[in-house]
Amino acid sequence: MVETVAEKSMKLSRYRPGPGMMVSAAFIGPGTVTACTLAGANFGFALLWALVFATLTTIILQSFAVRIALVTQLGLAEAMLKSVASPILRALAALLLISALVLGNAAYEAGNMSGAALGLEAINGAPLAFGIAPVIITIGLFASTMLVFTKPKWIENILILLVMLMSAAFILTFLLIRPDLGAVLQGFVPTIPDEGLMTAIALIGTTIVPYNLFLHAASVRERWDKEQLPEAQLDTTVSIGIGGLVSMTILATAAASLFGSGKTIENAVDMAQQLSPLFGSMATVTLGTGLFAAGLTSAITAPLATGYIVQEIFKSSRSRAPFKIGALIVILSGTFASLLGYRPVELIFVAQIANGLLLPIVAIFLLKLANDKNLLGPHANGLKANLLGAAILLITTALGFRLIARALGFWP
Repeated sequence: MVETVAEKSMKLSRYRPGPGMMVSAAFIGPGTVTACTLAGANFGFALLWALVFATLTTIILQSFAVRIALVTQLGLAEAMLKSVASPILRALAALLLISALVLGNAAYEAGNMSGAALGLEAINGAPLAFGIAPVIITIGLFASTMLVFTKPKWIENILILLVMLMSAAFILTFLLIRPDLGAVLQGFVPTIPDEGLMTAIALIGTTIVPYNLFLHAASVRERWDKEQLPEAQLDTTVSIGIGGLVSMTILATAAASLFGSGKTIENAVDMAQQLSPLFGSMATVTLGTGLFAAGLTSAITAPLATGYIVQEIFKSSRSRAPFKIGALIVILSGTFASLLGYRPVELIFVAQIANGLLLPIVAIFLLKLANDKNLLGPHANGLKANLLGAAILLITTALGFRLIARALGFWP
């Protein structure tokens, strides 16, 4: 039966943020903030449509993962490995999952920690007197304490609060800039400016994050069951929609304040420094706060996802030791990489290779599982979902090859 507008409005009025917010917490990290900043500074509002596309694609993929998790009561890694008949192929798939996610998330973790520290520098208006090392160590200890000693529900609630803080900070910065709404609306019409193709693909790639599928599938099982699937899907749509809106406000802020200025911008901190003389110190503080919150939330979600996947692969329902070990490996690796001063380019290289390998493989498994009538029964994909899924599979496969080619220097 088709829902009426009144019924949909009533559902929204009863909506409470849930695990979907962790997906937004994960993909709005320093890398996304930087990509959106550069897109706005270099191409104005022209690439806002790419973020709309990326947000809708993420909602569809995450909704597949949520449906599989709630109907089967399996984590995504469990369901993927269960669908592989050959023990040898299953072992290879498990090894690929662990290697790619641990390696990629460790690289992202270093960037997340450094990004959070840069956010504090932006708020301070100058390099921190005591340097960034104490900040990175503190973030590592905070993330470790959260994941090892607290309950999953507490982690979810803290991440929801941080996402709300981050969203408020970036949206307030956008409002302080007061961009031309007419120009903003034009950015939703798909066009690719000269030399803008790679940036458009980067915006899509920074939003569709493979480990979010595993994180989301694991977390929804701890809150809902199959009968509550509509509520879980509503949370997916609203939460990721909010995340996409935040990304758009970052791009629009950079476009309104920096496009055509002739200033060299390499990251969000550069943008923060430019905002103060133009729009006052409040804009710089709000942007810095948003960047700090983005780094902190992603510094928690990257090891959290890895922990869930390791737990599922080793099928340990009684002991949380595999979860803790997987999460701590990512946190420690990221902390040491940040403290040793590896250049962001090197870290992005590793993360791009890992994501490039994993994204199309996960998308294939996801579509296969979503069509398995023996597994999902009446909840298996219909024609519309399959058409959307096939289109997304082609795009994510192309994106995966592009990430690898660019990281290896074959594609500028």
